[in-house]
Amino acid sequence: MRLLLHRLKMFENLANKLENIFSKLKKAPSLNEEQVESGLKEIRQALLEADVALPVAKQFIENIKPKAIGQEIIRSTSPGQMIVKIVNDELVNILGGKNQELNFNAVPPVTFLLVGLQGSGKTTTAAKLAKFIEKKNKKKVMLVSLDVYRPAAQEQLKILAEKNNIFNLPIIDKQLPNDIAKRALNVASLNGSDVIIFDTAGRTQIDLQMMTEIKQIKELTKPTETILIADSLTGQIAVNVAKEFDSSVNLSSIILTRVDGDGRGGAALSMKHVTGKPIKYIGMGEKIEDIELFHPERIAKRILGMGDIVSLVEKASQDLDKEKIKKAESELKEGTFTMDSYLSQLQQMKKMGGMEGVMSMLPGVSNMKEKMANASIDEDMLTSNEAIILSMTKQERENPKIISGSRRKRISQGAGVDVNKINKLLKQFRMMSDMMKKMSKGKKIPSGRIPDEILNQLK
Repeated sequence: MRLLLHRLKMFENLANKLENIFSKLKKAPSLNEEQVESGLKEIRQALLEADVALPVAKQFIENIKPKAIGQEIIRSTSPGQMIVKIVNDELVNILGGKNQELNFNAVPPVTFLLVGLQGSGKTTTAAKLAKFIEKKNKKKVMLVSLDVYRPAAQEQLKILAEKNNIFNLPIIDKQLPNDIAKRALNVASLNGSDVIIFDTAGRTQIDLQMMTEIKQIKELTKPTETILIADSLTGQIAVNVAKEFDSSVNLSSIILTRVDGDGRGGAALSMKHVTGKPIKYIGMGEKIEDIELFHPERIAKRILGMGDIVSLVEKASQDLDKEKIKKAESELKEGTFTMDSYLSQLQQMKKMGGMEGVMSMLPGVSNMKEKMANASIDEDMLTSNEAIILSMTKQERENPKIISGSRRKRISQGAGVDVNKINKLLKQFRMMSDMMKKMSKGKKIPSGRIPDEILNQLK
């Protein structure tokens, strides 16, 4: 469950613009109609710059305008906050309301038909979705490639399946898509597969041949879901593709891919409104676990800088090593903190998507993120610090005070880093250790910010 924490850049530009708009509205002790109107115009422009479809942006403003200029807003003691709430509610609505999961309500094997253009990430998504279903829904999944046109397409799915211990329908050379689908249904009934995921062939553009083939396969397999795999990076092109697929084969849902590279998010904000079909998952990265349920209410909060604590907790419960967490708690109570403790924290942080990943889920951290950016703190620091600690002896990890100049030189050679980085790590470690000791004695650490002392050492 790495996804939402793995450098999710979708909506980043929109979030930054909305934050600036709302900061001005929040500062005003009261708002008149003219100020609200001006704010709404800025919101509309921000949506358009985020590549949101014009009809969607217009409808969005039309829906919130009556509430935003209502007397309860104008007379409110905190009108800026009330407008944020109105915008949040409408964002949730336009993103699809509540999250929706896949429909498994059918006699097994339940079939899912994945459709989309070539290059949208369809084959990779098929494997990701299969693994997700097996882990979360506890169902046996069979992957089936119906792409007999793209060179090595079937082999690609086979490799992904084998690598991740997912059953893949054996390949028979020169077999046609309809025949493959029939064979898959027969095999599933024999081996007890609960779910079949069909990866259909894509094209560089929508054409009659592709749509005819998908219709035939759909009639044959009778899928409970016909799912469009759409590349979020293509923005409004993806929205138009969704419209065309829906009109031809009647989509049931959408999975957006490559959201990690999409700083605008216009496709996600437009899809549901334009097609009426929910986004059920979002995917990013190439790792098998890089897929996540799409939660409109959580996404809306993140767009508005309110954080996503629920996803953070969910991720922590799934990704973090429970034994290591218990050990960390024990060390905190006892006031002990070693380099091994610090190494464990670094590794747990990497599991959760790094510093940026965790911070992106916390409310009110925009200033902190800016501060870290200005300090040139990046994910490389986690990797280099990990390499430094792993280059230490057991004795050095337990007692860093013994690390002399000659030891630092040896560690730098082993880790492949400059000695200055080792010096910074040791200073940072001492401060972390002092913090732990203070916390063990019940002393409070300033909340909502990185202590300046530590930040300075991170620079």
